[in-house]
Amino acid sequence: MNTLEAIHARRAIKQYDPEHRLTDEEVKTLLAAAMQAPTAFNIQHWRFILVTDPALRREIREVAWDQAQVTDASLLLILCADRDAWKKNPNRYWREAPEGVRDFLVPAIGAYYEGREQTQRDECMRSCGLAGMALMLAAKELGYDSCPMDGFDFDAVAKLIGLPDDHLISFMVAIGKGTQAALPKPGQLPYEEVVIENRFG
Repeated sequence: MNTLEAIHARRAIKQYDPEHRLTDEEVKTLLAAAMQAPTAFNIQHWRFILVTDPALRREIREVAWDQAQVTDASLLLILCADRDAWKKNPNRYWREAPEGVRDFLVPAIGAYYEGREQTQRDECMRSCGLAGMALMLAAKELGYDSCPMDGFDFDAVAKLIGLPDDHLISFMVAIGKGTQAALPKPGQLPYEEVVIENRFG
């Protein structure tokens, strides 16, 4: 399946075969693909919580409107981000870059994020969104279905996974072997409404 086919074939699937398991190699392939997603200044602040404990998944399901994919999908990933990654040894993000590039960009990281809490948070959400889409497209390429999820109690899930104070949760993704096809798309907006050339109005 090529990339365009995967984009058009990907749908949010809710029903999964609870007996199906992905191999360790498949899991690593998916996460390695997600880690290729871009991040500003290459800070790679996404953190992927791979929830493998069945008891924990049941607890998460309880605070996720009892959605079956939380426990039934082969994988449940919680996409988090470290808000403070920009100031945690930023040299490592550019350690293999040419010296001139490194000397310019490493100081620029602090200059950009320092004191800008909304920007720090927005960057986390953007980065997790890009990583999540890479993850779901990689799943489709491997023949699996997925479901991005924000229908859960974020505070309760944060407590269940011991989320550090300087991290946030963006969303969850369930991945596995779907057992029911998605319903027809409910209403795609026309191209002309969503594509604006140059400027509004």
